[in-house]
Amino acid sequence: MSEVQTAEETRSRRKVRTGYVISDKMEKTVVVQVSDLTQHRLYKKTIQRRARFKAHDEENVCGIGDLVRIMETKPISKEKRWRVVEIVEKAK
Repeated sequence: MSEVQTAEETRSRRKVRTGYVISDKMEKTVVVQVSDLTQHRLYKKTIQRRARFKAHDEENVCGIGDLVRIMETKPISKEKRWRVVEIVEKAK
């Protein structure tokens, strides 16, 4: 029973990000851009930091502009280390 608990604990420690799909041209893969607003340490100006992640989309249901939640997973390919968990909001 302790093995089941440890598996659940490790799954809960995986990173989860929310971002917008900016490319869906690959098969079973989407590029998700995650934005984060932070303040500059010295000048206190708000800075938008962006990161792009390639995420696995098994059913090819994500489209450009969709807001999706992605979760960290084991490496699927050379650059894919994330998978799409759910589509939060479809693009209009």
